[in-house]
Order: sequence, then C-alpha cells, then structure tokens
Amino acid sequence: MGETKNRFKVYNPGHNEEFKKKDLFEKGDDYVQTYDEKELHGPQITDKDGELLDVHDSFYITTKSLLVLFQIMGIMPIMRVTKEEQTTRRTTFNWISKATLWAYIVWGLECIIVFKVGRERLENFQRSSNKRFDEVIYNIIFLSILIPHFLLPIASWRHGPQVAIFKDMWTHYQLKYLKITGTPIVFPNLYVLTWGLCIFSWAISFAVILSQHYLQDDFELWHSFAYYHIIAMLDGFCSLWYINCNAFGTASKGLAQNLHKALESDNPALKLAQYRHLWVDLSHMMQQLGRAYSNMYGIYCMVIFFTSTISLYGALTEILEHGLSYKEMGLFVIVGYCMTLLYIICNEAYHASRKVGHEFQVRLLNVNLGKIDRSTQREVEMFLVAIAKNPPIMNLDGFTNINRELFTANISFMSTYLIVLMQFKLTLLRQSARKAIRAAGRAIFNTSGTPVDEYYDDDEEE
Repeated sequence: MGETKNRFKVYNPGHNEEFKKKDLFEKGDDYVQTYDEKELHGPQITDKDGELLDVHDSFYITTKSLLVLFQIMGIMPIMRVTKEEQTTRRTTFNWISKATLWAYIVWGLECIIVFKVGRERLENFQRSSNKRFDEVIYNIIFLSILIPHFLLPIASWRHGPQVAIFKDMWTHYQLKYLKITGTPIVFPNLYVLTWGLCIFSWAISFAVILSQHYLQDDFELWHSFAYYHIIAMLDGFCSLWYINCNAFGTASKGLAQNLHKALESDNPALKLAQYRHLWVDLSHMMQQLGRAYSNMYGIYCMVIFFTSTISLYGALTEILEHGLSYKEMGLFVIVGYCMTLLYIICNEAYHASRKVGHEFQVRLLNVNLGKIDRSTQREVEMFLVAIAKNPPIMNLDGFTNINRELFTANISFMSTYLIVLMQFKLTLLRQSARKAIRAAGRAIFNTSGTPVDEYYDDDEEE
C-alpha cells in the first residue's frame, strides 16, 4: 500500500499546494482557512475500495473490448486483477503472466511469416542494384512497413508497467471524481464506438493490404499475411489514442459543468480546491499517456513519415515517366492511409488539450468574482495558476508534443525531402536523355563517335 502511494506521488506533485500555503502565510488575513490535508485532497482511496474501483470504472468497462483485442494480438499484455482482490492496483503487468506468455507465442509465430516475406523483399532489393532507382525505392516501402513488428517488444512490452500505471490512474480518478462531485463520469456511446473501432481496424487492414495485392504487380497474395496484423496494430493504436483523447474531453467537460455545484456549496473554497486537485490529476493522466506509449507512438510517427515520403516520391516519378497506372494508385492508397492516421492522432490530441486546458480556463475566467467570498476568489486564482503550471500537453516522454503543429511540420519536412528526391530524379532523367541522344547521333552520322563524345563531354562539364 505504501509503495502504491509513493508511485502515484510522482505523477501528482504538491508544488501548487506549497505555493498556496506560502501565499496564505504572507497574507496573514482572515482568508486563512483551517483546511485539513485529507479534506483538501478529497476522499482517500484504500485497499478496501478495491471492489468499488471495479464497479465505478466506467472507462475500463466501456473500452474493455480494445484491451482484450490487444491481449489477443499480443500487443500489450496487461492484465486486470480479479474483483475479489483487496488492492488499489487493478491493472498489472508481469513478464511471466499468462497474457505475456501468450504474447510471446503470437509474436514468435508472426515472426516466421514476417521474416520470410522480409527476406524475400530484401533479396529483391539487393537484386535491384542494377535496376532503376525507382524500383529500388519501391522495395524499401514494404520493408519499412514490417519494421514495427520487430520493434514491438522494445517499443510496447517494455513500457507495460507504465501502461498499467496509466490504467490505474484512470480507475482511481473515476472513483475520486464520484466521491467529490457526487456524479459519475459518463462516457456516452464509448462502448459501441470501441467495438466499432476494433472491427474497423481489421477491416481497414484487409482493405489496404488487398488493394496492394491487386494494384501492385509483384505483391503476391501470400505476402499479405505478413502485413495484416501490422496494419491492424497501427489502426488499433490510432483507435486507442482517439478513445483516450475523447475520454479526457468528456471528463473535463463533466468537471466544468459541476463547477456551479462547488460555488453553491456550504464551503465553496474547499470544494473548489478539491476540484483543482481533480483537474491536476486529469492533466497528469494526459502526460502519463504519452509517457506510457512514447516509444510505440514515436516509431509510429517515424514509420508514417518515412513510408509516406517514399511512397509519394515513387508515385510521382512513375507518373512522370509512364503516366498514371494501377501501381501509382496503390502507392497513393498507402500515402492517404498513413497521412490519415497521423492527422487523427494530431487532431485528437489538439482537441483534448484544448478542452482540458483552454476551455476549462475560460469557464473559470467567466466566474463572477463579485458574488463570491474572498477565500473562494483566491481558490479561483489558485486554480488558474494550477492550469498554467500543469499544461495538459500530450508529450511523448520529451521527444515531441502531439498536436496539429506536428502534422503541419510533417508535411513541411515531406515537401523538403520530396524536392531533394525529385531533383535527384531529374538529374537521372537528364543523364538518360544524354545517353539516348549520343547513341542516336552515332547511328545517324555513322562515325567513330569522337566528335559526338567530345560535344557531350563538354556539355556534362557545364
């Protein structure tokens, strides 16, 4: 029990409370309240609340289907403790649990087909050394899509303890929210939405991969079995991000709507202080989401950027040389799919940060300070300070912030690299044209070729 409390203290620092006490001491007026530390932080959650945590964990109940899907696919083998266990830790991760052992088996079996397809792609890539540059690039595209599978143990499983902490934070937050506000957090349509996203993830996977089989000449049908679970995994992580961002917005909206209850209560200052702690917990959960899945989403973004850039380059160069064909359409499908995933992740993170941060801040600023007492006014000020000091940012453990700016920056980088690649392509085209003209000149004049060679040598030097 003591170990659990210390763990959560890391993600819920009390520096705002220290600032408040210091400010009150300096004021030295009748504002000073005799708040009890336990009352200020709200009801304490103990091991005896284990059953209550399960009963009121609406977020887990409505999103359980996605968690089970991740367990079946071996993506994130976290487990839920039984309801009978009297502990505040409701989600756990263990390297030798049943879910983890199952993940080892699934990942090992998938490695067989992925390794076989990857080796064939690599051999084709090596044989393409004397072929056109575009054909070499084409093989790289489908090799890059296989990378997330081999990095799964490092990027996902290794952060299992952090994911379990994140899940427990959601579980504890909902019970604490209920005890302080008197109303539970309701996630409308989240149950149906989660089930729909689970099915849609695999449907999109089959649609994207089968489209490559029919649109690409050398994409054999048996190759597709190495890609289905990888694309479904990427879709699943996108769904997970969307669901969590949606839940953050719902929780923030519910807390904002309950503000009037705090202001109309018998002790509005104390109630508002408890709401402040609830909001800080919500902000820390958003930060913990990025920390728990930092490696997975970091690799996710890099694979999307690399694959999109190379696919778009391959499509444009093929169109320049041979016009639009089924092959280019297949590459455009990959580009559209990758950019859609990235946009959803960046856009949902932006909306979640805005709802929890800016919109909640605006509601506090609209409070009529003239109708509340001095202590409540100070609590409103402290609430605004807490929002400023704990910005609800979706950050991948310090690597990057996930927001709309990341999407626009990604497009900007893609444009830069495409310009460089297209310049390289135009250089190759000019060299090919010179060789063709030189061969034609030799055939027409039927000479030794010396004057023609000298002419084109001078032209190349220019």
